[in-house]
Amino acid sequence: MSPARCLIRALRKPQSVRGLSPTDWEAMIAVARAEQLLAALAIRTAPFAPEGKIAAILDDARRDCARGRTLALWEAEMARRALAPLGMPVVLLKGTAYAAAGLDAGEGRYIGDLDLLVPARHLDAAQAALLAAGWEWVKADAYDDLYYRRWMHELPPLIHKERDRMADVHHTILPPTARPTPDADALVRDATRLESGLSVFSPPDLVLHSAAHLFADGDLGGGLRNLWDIDRLLREFDCPAFREALIEQAALHQLAPAVRRALRLSHRLYGTPVDHGFAGRLSIVDRLFAARLVARDGWGRETRKALRFAFYVRSHWLRMPPLMLARHLLTKLGKRRAAASPAVEATA
Repeated sequence: MSPARCLIRALRKPQSVRGLSPTDWEAMIAVARAEQLLAALAIRTAPFAPEGKIAAILDDARRDCARGRTLALWEAEMARRALAPLGMPVVLLKGTAYAAAGLDAGEGRYIGDLDLLVPARHLDAAQAALLAAGWEWVKADAYDDLYYRRWMHELPPLIHKERDRMADVHHTILPPTARPTPDADALVRDATRLESGLSVFSPPDLVLHSAAHLFADGDLGGGLRNLWDIDRLLREFDCPAFREALIEQAALHQLAPAVRRALRLSHRLYGTPVDHGFAGRLSIVDRLFAARLVARDGWGRETRKALRFAFYVRSHWLRMPPLMLARHLLTKLGKRRAAASPAVEATA
């Protein structure tokens, strides 16, 4: 069994780690670290993990994750304070949302950037408030700045000059050029308000967003973690009413294909209970997605270079029409060559 498959089995059935050799553990830990699932693995397998070096690694992962969770929630609070005077709805996204709402998906979830969503009409006010509160732009390049503002679903990334924490401010969940067009106003309207005054997406929309991020936008890099999020969400909310709402919301936001694939692959890899009538049967294409998700060796390095490249091309194809994609890639290639030319001349 490959290390990635071993990791999946350990998350799905923690008792399966009994009897693993130190070499098996080391390979599984390398993949878990690469997929940002090490803390989840540590929590799930705590009663069954061996003593010694392995236990120490898993203990460190749990502590690092808990510290990261505290920092992420504090950063969300700092953003809330900066944006509160504007009176706009502010929706937390991804890992910070899971942690703030106390969801199972937040258990052992590493949290990187602070991801927020505000209505598009409030973007200018939101960026002004964050800049005044100490955030600053990461991308100084004029083309990148314009590209984000014209074609992406978020502002250019920000970083706080004192806390060194990144923030991504979204106005919808997919680029405007993508084929599906989620209703951003409906996502905000249906969001659940927390005691802090911040909000998180409704349970069906949490699944929709994770599925959209994984299957309708990205190249599946680190996808085992995103699929694990989906498994945790589906298990926590599963009931007839939730399943019905998920189908309705998937249709409303034009994300039914991505959600159905998320259900099929989550069931395939993690054994998630799903509505098979809606999810449909596993296809040959699904098997390619599954192969991409587990493409790592015992050192945690990505494998299957051709397959990875195919999904990389697919991710760009989903985001942009062909002519726009060609123009964008040519522009980026020209900028890279221009940036490299002084170095070449200096060594001549």
